[in-house]
Amino acid sequence: MSKLNIIIKREFFAKVRNKSFIVMTFLSPLLMVGIGFLVYFLSKKNNEKIKNIVYVDHSGIFSKDDFKDRKTVKYEDYSDLTFEDAKSKVKQGKFYGMLYIPKQDSLELLVSSIEFYSSASPSVGTIESLERKIESRLRENKLNNLGINLSDLKSSEFNASIKLNNFSGEKSSKMSSWIKIGVGAISGYFLMMFVIIYGTSVMRSVIEEKTSRIIEVIVSSVKPFQLMLGKIIGNASAGLLQFLIWGVIITILSIVASSFFGVDMMEAQASKVGPEQMEVIKQSASGGEQLFRELQKLPVFLMFVLFIFYFLGGYFLYSSVFAAIGAAVDNETDTQQFMLPVMLPLILGVYVGFATVINDPSGPISTIFSIIPLTSPIVMLMRVPFGVPWYEIAISMALLLITFVFMVWFAAKIYRVGILMYGKKPTYKDLYKWLKYKG
Repeated sequence: MSKLNIIIKREFFAKVRNKSFIVMTFLSPLLMVGIGFLVYFLSKKNNEKIKNIVYVDHSGIFSKDDFKDRKTVKYEDYSDLTFEDAKSKVKQGKFYGMLYIPKQDSLELLVSSIEFYSSASPSVGTIESLERKIESRLRENKLNNLGINLSDLKSSEFNASIKLNNFSGEKSSKMSSWIKIGVGAISGYFLMMFVIIYGTSVMRSVIEEKTSRIIEVIVSSVKPFQLMLGKIIGNASAGLLQFLIWGVIITILSIVASSFFGVDMMEAQASKVGPEQMEVIKQSASGGEQLFRELQKLPVFLMFVLFIFYFLGGYFLYSSVFAAIGAAVDNETDTQQFMLPVMLPLILGVYVGFATVINDPSGPISTIFSIIPLTSPIVMLMRVPFGVPWYEIAISMALLLITFVFMVWFAAKIYRVGILMYGKKPTYKDLYKWLKYKG
């Protein structure tokens, strides 16, 4: 056991003292926050760009009220010009595009003959906005032609908002469902990424020691199984430390962002805007409070404990295979033939999570794949925010532990032979022979 501890410490300190590890540990949260702000800033700037759109209405159905200017869209009426004259002027000027509405005998013909001209491809949002304006006006005309009073029709419309409750009396909301989807999806996706990152890290470490022939000295005093397990645990410890540091940094950034962009911004806005704008701000703040309340309802402690368990379980399970692959090859290029079978269950877990857990977290497909050990670390984490019976969690955890022990034993048989094999590109047939080797 003392030799195993030495290997674990060696792998742990070799990992955490690496410059790239240190840089990425402290830089990654800042990069994520920075990229988020950059995307927000660029999208905001893009949305602030004014689009000048010309419309040519030869049908006589539309009016200036249908094409009112907005903050980022300005409309100009060229309906008194012919189509060719209007098109020529638009091409010569600095316009976003031209909407042409021809004269037709019926609304049915008109709706299929409206065209938009532009020098570059228009945005989907702009076209959809124009289509909604056209549909609204043509619908009103159709109803008037049928003798239907539009005001009476509008007064008959209702907005249904179903209140959600469970049988214990606890209230919920649609926002709660979206939050659970988001938290589950992020947890599952991040776990997959970290299993791949740290699993391949173990594989590269084995390949590096094997190619430098240091491994021959190490295995003379340490059993191959101890060496493999020490590498796995050492890298896992470094990964958990990185998680902890990221959690602290993200928490600090959240508090700073809340203080700078929350209270201060509200006070600044209160002194500058009118009552109507202030009402919008209050509604936004109310939405933020509701979001915070919904987050508090999540089983945060259970999610944290299960994340650690499934991170370690999934990591140990896959890292043992990555270590065996690293021992079997002489360079990283030769690993490609073995990587696909290892990656497929992880990809399948993410696919099942997004395709089924989001729509039916308690369904049979979600339940089965959250119990199967190769996919349970991802799928179960995506189900937990929705609530999972304790016996399903217990079965999933037990099967993951059993499979992990079997996989470590399985990988160790390949590892102990492959670690001293050089000069030959291994095949699946060779791996099978190594499994049966009893020397």
